[in-house]
Amino acid sequence: MTHAINPLLDFSNHPLFDVIQPSHIAPALDQLLPAADAALEQVTAADFPAEWKAIASVLDVATEKLSRAWGAVSHLHSVADTPELRAAYTEALPRVTEFYTRLGADERLYAKYKAIDVASLNTEQKHAHTLAMRNFVLSGAELVGAAKERFAAIQERQAEVSQKFSENVLDATDQWSAIVTAEELAGVPDDVLQTTRAAAEKDGVEGHKLNLKMPCYLPIMQFAHSSALREKLYRAYATRASDQSEAVQGGKTEQDNTPWVKEILALRQEESQLLGYANYAEVSLAAKMAQSPAEVMAFLRDLAKRARPYAEKDVAEMRAFAAEHLNLQDPQPWDWPYIGEKLKEARYAFSEQEVKPYFTAPKVLAGLFKIVETLFEVSIRRDDAPVWHPAVEFYRIERAGQLVGQFYLDPGARAGKRGGAWMDDVRARWLRPDTGALQTPVAHLVCNFSEAVGGKPPLLTHDDVITLFHECGHGLHHMLTQVNERDVSGISGVEWDAVELPSQFMENFCWEWSVLRHMTAHVDTGEPLPRALFDKMLAAKNFQSGLQTLRQIEFSLVDMLLHSDGDKAQDFMQVLRDVRAEVAVLQSPAWGRTLHTFSHIFAGGYAAGYYSYKWAEVLSADAYAAFEETAGADGEPSIDTGRRYRETILEVGGSRPAMESFKAFRGREPQLDALLRHQGMSAAH
Repeated sequence: MTHAINPLLDFSNHPLFDVIQPSHIAPALDQLLPAADAALEQVTAADFPAEWKAIASVLDVATEKLSRAWGAVSHLHSVADTPELRAAYTEALPRVTEFYTRLGADERLYAKYKAIDVASLNTEQKHAHTLAMRNFVLSGAELVGAAKERFAAIQERQAEVSQKFSENVLDATDQWSAIVTAEELAGVPDDVLQTTRAAAEKDGVEGHKLNLKMPCYLPIMQFAHSSALREKLYRAYATRASDQSEAVQGGKTEQDNTPWVKEILALRQEESQLLGYANYAEVSLAAKMAQSPAEVMAFLRDLAKRARPYAEKDVAEMRAFAAEHLNLQDPQPWDWPYIGEKLKEARYAFSEQEVKPYFTAPKVLAGLFKIVETLFEVSIRRDDAPVWHPAVEFYRIERAGQLVGQFYLDPGARAGKRGGAWMDDVRARWLRPDTGALQTPVAHLVCNFSEAVGGKPPLLTHDDVITLFHECGHGLHHMLTQVNERDVSGISGVEWDAVELPSQFMENFCWEWSVLRHMTAHVDTGEPLPRALFDKMLAAKNFQSGLQTLRQIEFSLVDMLLHSDGDKAQDFMQVLRDVRAEVAVLQSPAWGRTLHTFSHIFAGGYAAGYYSYKWAEVLSADAYAAFEETAGADGEPSIDTGRRYRETILEVGGSRPAMESFKAFRGREPQLDALLRHQGMSAAH
């Protein structure tokens, strides 16, 4: 297949998402993998100079093409999965994994990097070199013989098993549906009724078709009066991809993730011992801000201790309210979201659904762009690039008329698209060593919001708005970088427990009247969100923050413990039960299987790293406090503070340790006070 007709081999500009087919994958790899291999052989030859730029202009250029092509394939696998694409992806995955495993562990390349004269490097290159040396060790470059072969086999198998885990979650979620009557959906918001009715009509059946995707699942748990219906959905959701799920085929589920969880944990434990670490948590933390698993667990337990009194108060209030107002004397797990929503409505005279009609997707996006443009002194406008779905939009970011970065926005939930929200890079900022040209960064921002219904724009919940701002924060970190060295530009090279700082930082703006008033317009009247309703939202902001904090800590502790004790981890459900006994104030049913869909740690990059969300929240809350301290009289954020934040944190990317960047912005180390205050859990409250 020639270059002219294989879109995966066209690197002239953006990926040709509209024409990439499963049949293109293998032929593209047939060219890209040998080219990358040849580049590796060339730079590791005895007579090849041990010089940074010389190596980059041969090896990095070849591997960057491979990663861009494979990145496009992986992206389509996440947002537009089909049986054909999945088959081609699954077949190609071992080939790509094998190459990168071998590259990272190549002792000849490691020796060449060791021989580079560090004094000849600029500041960015020095830091990139330091990280490269560490990554060689973590990738097994110091292993020899059978140990090296086994390490490579583990990497390949881990990729395969994580892929199976991920597919099981997607399939188990996609395959479940239920047809119910309008009566059973009493209490459920109108836009959800319209969507579920349209789904049933499309299938040619009467009634409403429900699914387990968030835009359907969550409002039913919060608003459906029928406890039986809530139980039905809760049970289906909490047992997805497990030994407890409803039979899918032939009397047994084909998607039980139990064996895969066990195998992933066992492989990680074996990998860490090969590398000379006691457990995988230590391997994971080698590249993070936190120094040890003990430090992380002490941090989590300290936070749990502070949050617990607030969480206990949350539960006591819900129990009393349920008994008195809802005739629920013994609430079950599927009742709590409903009780919580009803209590919030009673206490604050405010409902999520009352706010939702004001958050139309186009208006929210315009508001988001306005704050980004104002704060970071850039402009955002529509741009053109091939896309994989008609709902996808493409934008460019400019400063002083110069292109800084571009991004795809894929907002809607649909079949064949995995759940959740994420930012991913398409390509990084890089002063290319082969051409001398500056390559600008491109990002994907992916969400799973409700689709438009009845010719009206899609409506977002306030939580959706927060999610959009969060992913945009990641995107800005990737796109506003001014670093020219690919391995430390944007999010590359940033410690994993600091990478959530810019994303969580952006969430704060969703609670500022000066920002929010620009991004609301009622779907029917065009009226902006009334100030009185915003004040109710603000009053309800920290509603049950104690409970939410404990839930995050529960996940984080389970993750850390599963990766700290290799032997105990094989009974992973017992680890979960032990942690719940220690920190949870609301117990989950014994048949619940949340770990079976915990993609963050079993099929994402968060293994022994889920604590990063809480860790980075301390950083982001403290960083945002700088904006609170310098805001104008009308609450408008300070442009000077925005510029300082952009220059000290966003623009430097991973070119120096995150703590240095934080201290450059804040003038000191981070403090926990701002986080506790923002979440209503400080002595001041």
